[in-house]
Amino acid sequence: MADLFTIENLFTLMMLVLLQAVLGFDNLLYISLESQRAPLEKQAFVRKLGIGLAVLLRICLLFVLVSVIEKVKSTLFSIDTPYLSGAFNLHSLIVLVGGIFIMYTAMKEIFHMIALETAGHGDDEKKPKSVAQVVTWIVLMNLVFSFDSILSAMALTKNFLVMATAIVIGGFLMILLADKVANFLKKNRMYEVLGLFILLIVGVMLLTEGGHLAHLKFFGHEVHQMTKTTFYFVIAVLVLTDVVQGRYQRRLLAEQAAKAKSASEHA
Repeated sequence: MADLFTIENLFTLMMLVLLQAVLGFDNLLYISLESQRAPLEKQAFVRKLGIGLAVLLRICLLFVLVSVIEKVKSTLFSIDTPYLSGAFNLHSLIVLVGGIFIMYTAMKEIFHMIALETAGHGDDEKKPKSVAQVVTWIVLMNLVFSFDSILSAMALTKNFLVMATAIVIGGFLMILLADKVANFLKKNRMYEVLGLFILLIVGVMLLTEGGHLAHLKFFGHEVHQMTKTTFYFVIAVLVLTDVVQGRYQRRLLAEQAAKAKSASEHA
């Protein structure tokens, strides 16, 4: 424990907690959206339980990765054709599968919203999941998101205690913020669609990362990883577009209401 309180380790711990916060945004968004599929009275409990279990498993994953890091990076199989080529390891496969699943989840929810809107139904028709199902998906996807943060942490320090402490602090912060994000999305349902599109971009980012790790090439063209800078720029553009569109739509509705009122007064 004394090793944790050296100046160097405390500084590294602060950097790792900041890294957890930056890399944990997309994870937090997924948790907030997925928890809404649980029964209403259980949603806060589901978020806390899911994050708590994920933190414990993340520490176990950290211990495993520290022990077998080279095996995670070693090639499991390769593909070499004129149309598709790549060398896949465990890390790249987990990230690729996670990206595909997140894109599938986001697109399914988006089309579900469109179908309900077209049919004229409300959000109550969204098929609920059991507490066990929601917690399981939160834990599994948390582990997918964990790989980047853990491998980045291992590049900064070899001290297991520092890395484990950063994971615990990061998990505690996620528990504090998860309810706030979920409540914000509930009170501002217009931003739920925005959140789903952000989740879709997260899936694309994971796909490009997995493709980059596997040195994936389509028709001789290599897949390049989407950087965090590009990711946050796209998110900023999406948010700005949504804000501008929302204000413009409110102005149009106000103008229509004013015209309708004027027409009724002259009738």
